[in-house]
Amino acid sequence: MDKNLILRKLPRVDDLLKEEGVRELCMIYGKKEVLRAVREELDCLRRKILSEPWSNVSRDEAGETAEYDGMKNLIPSGLIPSAEKIAEQAALRLEEESQLSLRRVFNATGIILHTNLGRAPLGKRQMAAVLDAMSGYSNLEYNLSEGKRGKRQEHYAKLISRVTGAEAAVAVNNNAAAVTLILSALARGKEVIVSRGELIEIGGRFRIPEVMEQSGAVLKETGCTNRTRIRDYEKAVTENTGALLKVHTSNYKILGFTEEVSVEELAALGKKYHIPVIVDLGSGVLTDLEKFGLSHEPTVQEILQKGADIVCFSGDKLLGGPQAGIIAGKQSYIKEMEEHPLMRAFRLDKCTIAALAATFREYLNEEEACENIPVLKMLSRSTDELWAQAQETAWEISSRNQENTVTVEKSISMLGGGSMPLEEIPSCAVVIEPKGENAEEFARRLAELPVPIIAHIKNNRVILDMRTISEEELNDFKSYLAGACENRTHPGRC
Repeated sequence: MDKNLILRKLPRVDDLLKEEGVRELCMIYGKKEVLRAVREELDCLRRKILSEPWSNVSRDEAGETAEYDGMKNLIPSGLIPSAEKIAEQAALRLEEESQLSLRRVFNATGIILHTNLGRAPLGKRQMAAVLDAMSGYSNLEYNLSEGKRGKRQEHYAKLISRVTGAEAAVAVNNNAAAVTLILSALARGKEVIVSRGELIEIGGRFRIPEVMEQSGAVLKETGCTNRTRIRDYEKAVTENTGALLKVHTSNYKILGFTEEVSVEELAALGKKYHIPVIVDLGSGVLTDLEKFGLSHEPTVQEILQKGADIVCFSGDKLLGGPQAGIIAGKQSYIKEMEEHPLMRAFRLDKCTIAALAATFREYLNEEEACENIPVLKMLSRSTDELWAQAQETAWEISSRNQENTVTVEKSISMLGGGSMPLEEIPSCAVVIEPKGENAEEFARRLAELPVPIIAHIKNNRVILDMRTISEEELNDFKSYLAGACENRTHPGRC
């Protein structure tokens, strides 16, 4: 069969533009965008026709609506859609493209700080502060009481100091930027001593030595991977030593024959040689995690009390705030950073400042922080509460579709985000064994919902952990999930 003859039967672009549905699309999206979508849809159809494996087919095989191609061959029904159908597909294409690519999703993975899903979600008060900052002009760099130019860090610095006990604080756009700024301001061209066991790789294949190199500081390793002592640091001190750096290994653990230098020991050594002691905490914690049944994780307050001159940490991990790199410590060192040229490149925008200030305002009252900051609230949820939520969800699914096997089981949640990798948090999950499709296909359909549901798959079962589904989300989550279980088909395009 000559497929070129079939291609010629496709509607012309000019004819499609005369369709009533296409004219309506032009009023919504504009003629230029509609013309592009129509052409792309036709190109897609041409590729499909050219890739079809059929040759000659019988009338029965082709279907009642089959057509002769003029050469005693039949064109299978449905192969050439009507102009109306092509217009519908173009409309679908335009609708999909008009959606924002950054979208809200339901995190049913059980990973609380899921890096790919945006890490820490913000609470209502934090989001309200951002909305207020975005809604119009603000006093971002204007001192209202004095009627003159102010500093943007004034909106959050005192709050950070009150919560952490630091003399001063400043924030930049992430913790890697914080380390770069600290070392560039305090140790550019000088040696920074760090244990070999703390030369970690952070997310996206970025490594501490590479970040240090960009700051202009010179890395000086000491000790061994598994054991470093205070005398190793002292032996490495020279006239060109600019700082002592300790990196908290929050994203992995070295077990067995190990030894590391404490912050107190480093602080004493730094004081002896008048060298600043910097601690990179990575995932900053402001509250005792043991009350949530987790292992002890050093808090920012503890590190400062133990004598560190500067501590830096992330805002969007265990802190539960927006992406930021927070630097807290001695006033004299913070002042050097505030006046450093990199501060301009790394500074926060008004929305992040609003969210960060709102986050630290919550920590002025720890009980309120545990209630209003989603990360802490997720950690505090009991397994009884999660089991009831899972049972409610499973019932909703089963009442809409009894084909799939739906059960409620105990599961394990993780902190994620490079934080406390060995910690397992007891949780509960809804487990679905889909019928008529495999688990990968079902999970793919969940990810294509108007509000995508992100789950994980194990042994051809789709597992939806309830710890990362908030109470406020539950009704919408159940509705979307039950709808996906009830209907295996959904509109698609070429």
